[in-house]
Order: sequence, then structure tokens, then C-alpha cells
Amino acid sequence: SHPLLCPPGIKCGGVLSAPSGNFSSPNFPGLYPYETECTWLIVVAEGSSVLLSFSHFELEYHDTCAYDYLQVYNGAARDRGNLLGTFCGHRSPPPFSSAWHVMAVVFRSDRHVAKHGFAAAYRKDACGGQLTGLSGEITSPRYPESYPNDAECRWSIGGASSGGPLTLVFADFQMEGGQGCGFDYVALFDGPTIAAPHLGRYCGSARPPRTISSTPHLLIVFKSDFNIGGRGFKAHFYSAGECQEVFTTIKGNFSSPQYPNFYPNNLKCQWSIQLPPGYRVKVFFLDMELEGRSSLTGGCDYDHLSAFDGGTENGSLLGRWCGRESLAPVTSRSNRLLLVLHTDRNTAKRGFSISYVGVVPMNVSCTRTDFHIQIPVQSLAQLERNRIYLGTPSCAAQVVGRNFKIHTRFDTCGTESQRRNNTSVIVSTLYIDFSVGDQEDIHQYEVQCEPKRKEASVTLIAGPDPSRLSQAENLVDAQQWEGEATDAREIKSQDTSDIVFISICILAGLLMVIAVVGLVLL
Repeated sequence: SHPLLCPPGIKCGGVLSAPSGNFSSPNFPGLYPYETECTWLIVVAEGSSVLLSFSHFELEYHDTCAYDYLQVYNGAARDRGNLLGTFCGHRSPPPFSSAWHVMAVVFRSDRHVAKHGFAAAYRKDACGGQLTGLSGEITSPRYPESYPNDAECRWSIGGASSGGPLTLVFADFQMEGGQGCGFDYVALFDGPTIAAPHLGRYCGSARPPRTISSTPHLLIVFKSDFNIGGRGFKAHFYSAGECQEVFTTIKGNFSSPQYPNFYPNNLKCQWSIQLPPGYRVKVFFLDMELEGRSSLTGGCDYDHLSAFDGGTENGSLLGRWCGRESLAPVTSRSNRLLLVLHTDRNTAKRGFSISYVGVVPMNVSCTRTDFHIQIPVQSLAQLERNRIYLGTPSCAAQVVGRNFKIHTRFDTCGTESQRRNNTSVIVSTLYIDFSVGDQEDIHQYEVQCEPKRKEASVTLIAGPDPSRLSQAENLVDAQQWEGEATDAREIKSQDTSDIVFISICILAGLLMVIAVVGLVLL
């Protein structure tokens, strides 16, 4: 039989701007035509949202929906960051609530196997619905104007690819109060239905506490009675896992949600790195492609990644990046660093891949003949002293007071003489072995001494992934640590033999001056 081709003039796609309406696949309820592509753009008044639901759904099935499919976008179509889902087969998509006043639906069929298609309805300012993104915003009807009486809304959040717990944070909250919250209220459930465990019921003007679900689903129910209203509420949700992580290990790596595929729009994701006191955090940007700079301001006004020192957004800003850039590593000044990704409503890109390593606090100094290395024991409290060695395992650290110490001569412990920038330097490698079981994890620092000037420096040469680090970064420039060591911005030391030698020279000079003066007087 010949394929059914879309007849000329058949209604397929278009702009839907009425407050509510219905649309369906071509020929519905008959078989849809082959090789058809339709796009419906639903546009309602700015400040409103769209609730989309399906009453019938039957498309050709494929496990990845590669043949016939229907896609729902939270905004304009063709922006992969707005994609809420791709559907096929017989299972109807859930009701979708848009994050803003535009929603798009794309239907596509190939040249084989036609089914009956779908029928859908939409309406504006309907509250509630299914929310599946990694993060999003929920507001009461008409917010920030007073919400209507006799309203009931249910938002079911879940189904994000990360499958992690959900966090809900209220940015604003003002509703009718009352003991037991029996009049107007917001109720939270730890699952997709009201049969799930109850997480809280709130009313009045006090903002509810931050709520974290124990499952990948969260149900929010808003109810108002026949009188007395309020401004309502505004809340933000995000999925833990891909979008909200805390790292406490000495090294690690992470990437933007769905990397290397396009990240979603409307995100605010946070990655917090928290290391022991004395450490600093060094971040390496292995790959980054975000939406580019604003052509008007030249700034990162759309999608951007920011780094904050100290672990909160109140800390000092270490950098704010966007576009496609090759970035130099960034080092914190404290033991905590926070990275925040903001994405707006459109134009998603590949995202980023990042690795980090904790810079061990240490003091390295040298004389004309020796290296002196000190590391506070509390910084490597879980390690035995033989896990810290210079050059070879036989040159392991000793525990002296509250420090690991290595004191060794240049002619031992794998040290070698090199010429760098026409200067003779003594070089060795400090190994710190964090390995656990079969997981090898050895960090390497190059220690260097310029004997003539008795100046030492230390450089991380193997941390998160040596093959990805094109050049070693000098770590001395901002190194600070607590204990007996001084600030290591410029590490210099002199041994006592040098001081004695200089003192003898000065004394001899004075005696010669006295002798000459005495001869002249005679």
C-alpha cells in the first residue's frame, strides 16, 4: 500500500492564543498521515502559565521514540534546554504546567506504521500540574496579587533524570492564618499522592522551612476557603544529585546536568566543595560551553557559572563565566568553594565538566644543602606518616609535635639538579598517598630550591587527572596554614652556618678598620 501523505491544506500546527483550547494530530481520531511534522505554539498572556493535558494518546512505539513521537517544550520549540519530554507508544504523557506563558508541542511521524494519534487540551492560569524539570518555580494563582477564594491546586514534582530527592524552598509566603491551618493552607507530601507521608501543613505569614523529600517525588497542595486571602506564595524546587551536590573528598569531579548533552533551561544548581581546615580548593575547567555574552552589555547576563570563596553566595566572587572559553584554574582562599550555575528560559548549550583537588597546606623551605617540609598533622589526620614521602618511600615523614616533617639533604631522596631559566635548581617530588583499597590516589607536588638564594617553592603536578592538566600551577602564591609555619607567600630560609659566617666577616672588617685608624694615629 502507498503511504498516507499529509494532504494539502490539512490543519497541522499553528499558534494557539486563546485562553483555552483543544488540538489533535492530523485526521484524529483516524490514522495520522506518514512523514508529517506539526508544531503548535501555545501563547497566553504574559505572567500566566499554561496547563496542558492529553485525553487520548496512541503513537507508534519505539524504546527511544526514534520513529513517531510527540515532544513538549516549556517555551519555544527546538531549544533542547526547554524540552520537558519526548513521548510515543500508548502511555499518555502526564499533565504539564509551563514555567511561563509559552509552551510548544511538536508531533512527527515517519514513513511507516500510522496510529490514531493524540488529542490535547490546554488552559491558562490553571494551577497545579506535573513538573518534571531538575529545578523550577511554583507560585500560587495570581501571585503576587491576592489568590482567589475556593481554589485547590496540586503540583506533582518528579520524574527528573537524576532520580534524586527534591528540595523545596519558599521565597515568599503570606496566607490566611488560623490554628491548625484549617482555612487556607499549603500541604506537602513525600511522594506523588496525598497517600504519601505528610511533610508539613503551613499557613499564616511565616515562611515554611526548607523541605527535602526522601523520594524522587513531591506533592504540593494549595487550598483556599470562601473568604480572606493573601498574597500567596512563591517557591523554588530543585532535584538533588545532578543539580545540588556537596563534596568533602580531597579530589573529585562533576558536570552540568545531562552533560555532554544540552543542560535544561530555568536552572539554579549549586556544587559546594568543603575541605578540612587549612586546605584550599583548586578547580580545573576541563570543558565549558554555555550561552554566550549579551551583545548589549558584553556581560554574562543569560546563562552563567559563578564561583564564590567561602562556601556561600555571600562570599567573595572568584569568577563569573559564560560562552565557550578555555579557563585557567581557580584557587580558593579558604577551605570552601561554591559553584553556582544559572540558566535562563532559552538557548541551552553543552555545559561544563570540572575537576577539583584540595591543595594540602604545607611549608617548604631550603638551605644550600637541605630541604625542610612541614605539614600539619590535622590536615592529613587519616594518613600514616609513611604515606607522605619525598622522592622514595624510604624518605618518609616523621611526626614532630603537631606536624609531619621531612628534613633531608639534596644528595638523597631522589633529588636532582636542573637548570631552569639559566639558574641552577634542586628538584624533588613530594608524594602524598590517599589511596584506599584498590583505588590508587597519589597526589604529587614538585618541590624546588634555588640554593644560592635559598628560596623554595612547591607546585601541584598531579592532582585530579594529570593527563588533562596541560601545565602545573604554582601553589605557593596564596598558601596559608595554621600552626608553627609562617605565611608561605615567599618561602625563604637561612641556616645558622650562613649567619655565623656573615657575622665573622663583619667582625673581621671592624677589626681591620680599628687597626688602620690606630696606625694613622701613631
